[in-house]
Amino acid sequence: RDRSFAAGGFEPGARVLPEETAVAISYNGTTQAVMMATPADLDDFARGFTLTEGIARPEEIESITPVETDRGIDLQIWLRPQAEARIAARRRTMAGPVGCGLCGIDSLEEALRTLQPVAASALRLTPVQVGAAVGALSSQQPLHDATRAVHAALFWTPLQGVVAAREDVGRHNALDKLAGALAGQSLSDGAVVLTSRVSIDMVQKCAAIGAPVLIAVSAPTA
Repeated sequence: RDRSFAAGGFEPGARVLPEETAVAISYNGTTQAVMMATPADLDDFARGFTLTEGIARPEEIESITPVETDRGIDLQIWLRPQAEARIAARRRTMAGPVGCGLCGIDSLEEALRTLQPVAASALRLTPVQVGAAVGALSSQQPLHDATRAVHAALFWTPLQGVVAAREDVGRHNALDKLAGALAGQSLSDGAVVLTSRVSIDMVQKCAAIGAPVLIAVSAPTA
């Protein structure tokens, strides 16, 4: 029987758990990576992972088809021929747990890959605006409110507030889903806001989508 601790004692009660599913990411018939992820917003996940990993631009994606299997979900992504060479260059060779964004990368060059510089932005945020962006997280995490076990990523602008938000058991997955939801939009006027620490791979992903500002509730790594 489930028990929860509240008001100094244990009491019976149900607990909601976030679903964690094996999601394979396949390009042109070949599996590139297998990530443990929340099985929601998978079209965004496919587009965002493809973009932030430097495999293809959104316009180079021809189709995305999620196929359910006995073991998980296979996201079958078909790319235009000019993007195929990047698949081999960005090859992953093993499954990635939720905490790792570089699992399976088979060279130091790919782990610390050079990215295109983020375009100049006139965006300047005051401390109050940064606080407002972080404060917006609380209203954009329904799955976290129910489970206390998932991460969130959102895009916030001073004029619009929250433009889009996504949740996932994996911090990288949440950011990839956000990237997919924002694909094709200019991000020069806002900030990505994360519930996770700022590790190098999270910075790489934000740079890949062109976000000029990254805000997180946790600390950066060196």
